[in-house]
Amino acid sequence: MSSRQHAMTRRRFCLCCAAATTVAARGGWLSPSQAYAEARTLVDLIRDDAAKAPIKVHKLRSDVCILEGSGGNIAMLAGTDGKVFIDGGITATKRRILEAANSLSPDPIKHLINTHWHFDHTDGNEWLHGEGAAIVAHENTRKHLLAAQRVEDWNFNFPPSPPAAIPAEVISAEKTLMLNRTTLRLKPYGPAHTDGDISVSFAEADILHTGDTFWNGIYPFIDYSTGGSIGGMIKAAESNVAAVGNNTIVIPGHGQPVSNKAELSAYRDMLVAIHENVTRLKQQGRSIEETVAARPTAAFDAKWGQFVITPEFFTRLVYHGA
Repeated sequence: MSSRQHAMTRRRFCLCCAAATTVAARGGWLSPSQAYAEARTLVDLIRDDAAKAPIKVHKLRSDVCILEGSGGNIAMLAGTDGKVFIDGGITATKRRILEAANSLSPDPIKHLINTHWHFDHTDGNEWLHGEGAAIVAHENTRKHLLAAQRVEDWNFNFPPSPPAAIPAEVISAEKTLMLNRTTLRLKPYGPAHTDGDISVSFAEADILHTGDTFWNGIYPFIDYSTGGSIGGMIKAAESNVAAVGNNTIVIPGHGQPVSNKAELSAYRDMLVAIHENVTRLKQQGRSIEETVAARPTAAFDAKWGQFVITPEFFTRLVYHGA
């Protein structure tokens, strides 16, 4: 892809995200020109909107719930060992996250597990650590949080995270934690959405949090800047499908927060089909613009292409890794 095409791709993605993230606060979509005019940066806009977004609680099983509305979907397990958070969301939602969490349980916050390094999942690390949370993450998540990171397709440079936001414990292989009478299994995927993705399963409750390896009902973002790939996303989706049963509750990183095996399988099938379509066009010698024009995602756009990642942008992401 040329530098001009990259720039066009980044700008198109930023405009789409800017429009999408204003929905909750404004009750409707901004036009691209309105979004572009109002956005300082994509990340600033998401943080601004998170400051106003309500937090919705979804109660699941065995003291596990989902807190929706602070960036990625947060899972929380309450109990006498202290609250366990899966992902920390965006700092601007701190007050509402605390209100929601404390309405469910008076237990203090003691543990935080990051599914990957992206700001909409780790921006809350610092304040959660200040509340008493020990942070666990993949070793590559820690690496990315320690250093400045550029996400090319967001056209954004992230500074190093503050010391209190850095995970104190890292993993590179499967790890089991026993907390609140619950077996928590942490499992690295290998490079997928990033190079530091992990899943977290609540064994007794039969619940799986996939992080951003699964976006429910919407096309996913793939962060090639920090090790992600379409091939890795497909492998992660296959691993997720194999790990769950018909009664498993699946928590995606984004999208409708309470999901299941059928929706996870449909997501896997969508990734595989679009990857095959784009790969075939690329092998025919089609340029990225010609591939976009051929609409290889057309059969899936009505269901999957209605939010942040547009069909065109997702085609470009898949083409990059095909």
